[in-house]
This record gives sequence, C-alpha cells and structure tokens, in this order.
Amino acid sequence: MIDTHAHLDGCAEPADDLVARAREAGVERIVSVGTGLESCRETLAIARRHDGVFAALGIHPHQAGDPDAAAVDELRELLVDPNAVAVGETGLDHYRDYAPRDRQLQLFERQLELAGELGKTVVIHTREASDETAAALADFPGPVVLHCFSAPELVPVALERGYYVSFAGNVTYPKAEELREAARAVPRERLLAETDSPYLSPQPRRGRPNEPANVVHTVAALAAARDEPEDELADQLDANAAAAFGLP
Repeated sequence: MIDTHAHLDGCAEPADDLVARAREAGVERIVSVGTGLESCRETLAIARRHDGVFAALGIHPHQAGDPDAAAVDELRELLVDPNAVAVGETGLDHYRDYAPRDRQLQLFERQLELAGELGKTVVIHTREASDETAAALADFPGPVVLHCFSAPELVPVALERGYYVSFAGNVTYPKAEELREAARAVPRERLLAETDSPYLSPQPRRGRPNEPANVVHTVAALAAARDEPEDELADQLDANAAAAFGLP
C-alpha cells in the first residue's frame, strides 16, 4: 500500500517513527511532500534515509508572496535528485487567499514550466479556483495528480484529460457523500489515496494528528464507496501510484 501525499517534515513526531509505523500497518511506500525550500531540503533528507520514501518538491500557493517564490532555480537544483519524483504541491488557493492571486498564478505557471522541462509529474493544490486551475493546466504535457480532491466540478476535466485523482481522509467523513460520488466516477486506473498528514485524519482517527499508516482507512472507504474488494483496490492504487510518479 502507498500514501501518495504526506508532509513527513511537518508532523510533530519524528519522520523515522512515522515511516516505521506505516510499514507495520502495511504501507510500504510514501510520497513525502515539501512546501518551500527549507521543507523541500528536509523532505529530500527523509527520502534519502528510507527506501520506499520519495519526494515531491514545490512551493505552495500560500507561499507565493514569500521570498521562496522567487527561488524556482533553487527548486530546480533539488528536483534533479533521483529521490524527487514530482513537482508540487503547486496550484491556486482562492479560499484562504494567503497570497495575491496574480502572484499565485505566476508561481504556478513557473512550476508547471519547470515540471515540463524536467519531465516530472505535477501535484496540484486547488481550492475555490477550479476554472483557473483547469485553464493553467490546459497545455501541460505530463502527468497531473489532483491532490486531496475536494472539487467535484473538476471531475469532467479530470476524466477528459486523464488526470490522476487522489482522495484523502475527508472522503471517509459521514457528510462527504459528494466526494464518494466523485470517487465512484474516477476510472480505477486513475484513482489514488493519500493522507495529507498531519492533516485530515480519517474518521476512525479523527481528532488526532494524521500519519501515513492511516491511509488504510481511506483505501477502505474508497473500496466501500466503489463496491470493490479492498485488497484488489489496494493493489490497483499501488500500480496507479507507480505509473503516476514513475516509481520503481
């Protein structure tokens, strides 16, 4: 099993402990996500220490007004590391609006150019910006992962363009039927599961910090929503992640 999106450097507990507990739970691989240069450096260090841990490196839209937003060349240097499998998370956030929207778009476009240049997958964060995100991605040639999917209006775009759609712990929440309906609409070969640790703990662990071991609950919820055997879906999700991120 794989957790395709966790912020191991942002969890309160040591990353080494979280990786060990994940393996005990049957989660053999993790894509750890760095946001900002310092976070990306630490994420790479974690990936280098652990077989089965890979890095996605990017500058978050919340950071578009920060000095890191002008350091895409430094991000490029980190992304050439063999442990780095994707650019991101990157995208647009018009819900929090922690950074000016024009700066968010400029940063997003620069990271898309970088991903295209390096032949990397992009991991997309989008909130209340579905149309703008779809427009920015229209000409991107590589694989796209819609992380922590919470925008059902993007399902038709994802289906048409062949994007990977990744569901987090919020798909397990009792009132999240709209997300489960979206999960049923995504083809098996384009479905992914993640924790977004330390955020969005699944329902059985709600109220506690999230961690990669908990992705098993998200996989179980997806299998139930799609009326598929859990073990078969878990195998499919692993294969999808390997294809999406070019994993060995």
